[in-house]
Amino acid sequence: MTVPARPGALLRFSADRRALGILLAYAALVASAWVLLPEGPLQLLAIPLLGYSSWLCAVVAHNTVHAPVFHRRWMNAAFQVWVSLSYGFPISEYIPGHNLSHHRFLQAREDVMRTSKVRFRWNLLNLLAFPFAVTPGILRGNARYGKLKGGEAWRRQLRLEVVVVWAVKFGLLALDWRKALCLVVVPQLLANLGIVGINFFWHDGCDPDHPVNHSRNFTSRFLNFVALNNGYHGMHHEEPGLHWSLLPEAHARRIRPGLHPALEQPTLLAYGWRTFVYPGRRETFDGKPVTFPELDSDLDWVVAERSGAPKAA
Repeated sequence: MTVPARPGALLRFSADRRALGILLAYAALVASAWVLLPEGPLQLLAIPLLGYSSWLCAVVAHNTVHAPVFHRRWMNAAFQVWVSLSYGFPISEYIPGHNLSHHRFLQAREDVMRTSKVRFRWNLLNLLAFPFAVTPGILRGNARYGKLKGGEAWRRQLRLEVVVVWAVKFGLLALDWRKALCLVVVPQLLANLGIVGINFFWHDGCDPDHPVNHSRNFTSRFLNFVALNNGYHGMHHEEPGLHWSLLPEAHARRIRPGLHPALEQPTLLAYGWRTFVYPGRRETFDGKPVTFPELDSDLDWVVAERSGAPKAA
C-alpha cells in the first residue's frame, strides 16, 4: 500500500514521482521532435504519440485538481502552470466544472458532462461526438462560475496559467507555425478532447443512483500504471480527494464487494471494441438497451452548487 512521503519531503506522496516523470517525458518528446524531425510526413506521424503523451499529462491535471502534489502552496501553483503547458489548457479552469458540476451532480442535468447528450444509433458516433456535445456547456459554466463565485486566489492563478499557456503557443507558432501545429497545438487539442471523451467510458450505461454502480472500472495493470490508477473510477467518485496511489486498495475494500461484475472490466481496449465497434450496441451495464430522459438543456450547476443542493450519487 502506498504511504505518504517521509516528513520533510517536497511531495505529499512519493508515488507522484511517476506524475513528474510523465511531464518530463512529454517535454523531452516535444523537444526531441522539434529538433530532430524534418518537416513533412514524420511530423504528421508524430501527432498520435504526442497526443497520447499530452493526454497522460491531462490525467496528471485531473489528479492534481483533486489532490495537490506538493506540501507548499507556491510549488503547487508553479506545478499547475507546468501541467497547463503540458496539455494546453489552464488547469484552474478544469476545477469548477469538473469538481462542482460532474462530481456533485453525476449524470443529472446539472452535470454538463452527462452522457445522455449524445444519442446516435451507431454507438461509435456517440463516443466521437461526446466531447463536442459537452464542451460548450463546460466552458459556459466555467465562465459563469468565474463571474459569480471564483475567489481572488483562483482568478489570479487562472490568469497566470492563461497568459503562460497562450504566450508559449503563440511564441511557438511565430517561431515555426507548421512545427507548432503538428507537435504542440494539434496533439494538445486531441489530449483535451480525449480527457473529456474518456468520461463516456466511465459512466455511460451506469446507474448514477446506485452506491457503487455509478461508474465503470478498468483493472488493467498497464492502463493504471500509465494513467495513474484512473481505471479505478468508482472509488475516485466515492472519495475524490483520495490520492490516486491509494485507489486500488480502496476499490478492493469499498467498491468491489457491491459492484456489478460487468462494471469491473479487465481492459479498456477490449471493452471499447465490444461497445463501439463489434457488436457496438449501446447498453446498460446489465445488458439492457440504454433509455434516455427527455433531452433537456443544462441546469445551472453554479446556482445549484451555491444553494447547497445535495450531491448526486
